Amino acid sequence: MSLRIAEIFGPTIQGEGALIGQPTVFIRAGGCDYRCSWCDSLHAVDSRYRHDWQVMQPDEVMDRVVALSGGQPVMVSISGGNPAIQDFAPVIAQGRALGYRFACETQGSVARDWFADLDLLVLSPKPPSSGEQVDWVAFDRCLQAAGRADRILKIVIFDQRDLDWAQDVAARYPRLPLYLQPGNPETDPAQAVDPQDLADRMLWLVDQTVGRGWLRPRILPQLHVLIWGNRRGV
Repeated sequence: MSLRIAEIFGPTIQGEGALIGQPTVFIRAGGCDYRCSWCDSLHAVDSRYRHDWQVMQPDEVMDRVVALSGGQPVMVSISGGNPAIQDFAPVIAQGRALGYRFACETQGSVARDWFADLDLLVLSPKPPSSGEQVDWVAFDRCLQAAGRADRILKIVIFDQRDLDWAQDVAARYPRLPLYLQPGNPETDPAQAVDPQDLADRMLWLVDQTVGRGWLRPRILPQLHVLIWGNRRGV
């Protein structure tokens, strides 16, 4: 059973969401069923990059993770693209046998039985600015497939419309921990990120949530963008 892998890198720190700051090895799957307008990982999404993806067997994937981590069983984050369009069950089974823990981030468009084997499922539904439409029936199937695995919501916010949408999503899933982060408008790896622009976006998001009495979400930056910009493999 082969997997299409855009890159495997780390250990580095998780840059966003519930595991921010945690040492992590990343497995970035190739391929996605979405085409978000502001995608920051097109090298793992667009089929024109498919010739750069590696076709790997599950044991090859875990061998690479083990080599990178020096055999220390750290957190492994499976992302993409959308990793749910592939079968990562064998990778997770092999890794857990070695003491590794697993998180996966997906938009919630494809449910997989192996979600239940995760330590954390990060569901990141895409807001209106992405140009995509969420299939909430499929999203609910993803929640159900996760079983007893921890589950969180993580939503990227670019504007007021996105924020209003996020509030509706939060009301739809009142028991899920909610993380919001300001979107990064500069996705070209060759272009420098403007730290002040990101800080201004963060301040606006804090003002529009905590500042107006909406105290449920945890507001976090994309820490990896602040440190490394849009470089790949960090």
